[in-house]
Amino acid sequence: MLGRLNPEVRRQNEVFSPMIFLLSLIFIGIIAFEAPGLIKKRMWRELAAFFGLLIIGMIYSYGQVLDLPLPNPTDLIMAIFKPVSQYLEKILS
Repeated sequence: MLGRLNPEVRRQNEVFSPMIFLLSLIFIGIIAFEAPGLIKKRMWRELAAFFGLLIIGMIYSYGQVLDLPLPNPTDLIMAIFKPVSQYLEKILS
C-alpha cells in the first residue's frame, strides 16, 4: 500500500512507524515496572487511577505523534474555574 501513496505521505508514515513503536515500548515498560507492585500490594484503587492516567497519557502521546488535533487541557480548567472565580469575585467585592 505504501507504494501507491504519494512521496510526502510515504515519508510521514516512515517517521510515524518507529515513533509509534518506541512510544508503545515506553508504555509497556511503564506498565511492567509499576503494575506488578500495585497488584502484589492489592492497591486496586491506585491501580485503577494509574491505568486511567496512563490511558489519558497514551491518547495524548499517540495523538501528538500522529499529528491529530488535540484539545487543550487549559481550556477545560478555564471552563471549570472561571465561574468559580466570577462567583468569588462577586461575593468579595
